[in-house]
Amino acid sequence: MSEPGFTTDQRERESSGAHPYGRFLEEFEVGDVYKHWPAKTVTEADDHLFCLITMNHHPLHINDVYAGKSQQGRNVVVGPLVYSLALGMSVSDVSGKAIANLATEELSHPAPVFHGDTLFCETEVLEKKESKSKLDRGVVKVHTRVFNQDGVLVAEFKRLVLIPRREPGVAAEEN
Repeated sequence: MSEPGFTTDQRERESSGAHPYGRFLEEFEVGDVYKHWPAKTVTEADDHLFCLITMNHHPLHINDVYAGKSQQGRNVVVGPLVYSLALGMSVSDVSGKAIANLATEELSHPAPVFHGDTLFCETEVLEKKESKSKLDRGVVKVHTRVFNQDGVLVAEFKRLVLIPRREPGVAAEEN
């Protein structure tokens, strides 16, 4: 039996000409903004399945009659789904090569998301710090914003991501 004709090694896959997935530390520049693709239309099924999986049975999310009498007048998509979608949408641009996601900060939902809304995300690079003790990595701080189809900001958060260097170098203080 021969080996299958595919690889799960990211460097090997990318060396074949495949689209790069994520970035190395050297590729991040403070101030860069990545417009993530594709956008995602959130369906009622997406929302209900996420609520069931996470055991969030709040009627605002899963009961049309209850939600119809709320101040929004209709079902509101559960916030952790919006965050999860935005995080997922950013992976190929931000954390596809990450060693670890270290922290999420300042998560907010300034406006509701409804069934049928389409979410668009962008991420801005805020900081980049090389590790002084491990020369093969560094930490990147990013700010992700989520907009609906009308350009309304519906969620935002910052996160710290541990990213490998393409080429391990000398500690920043030795430069």
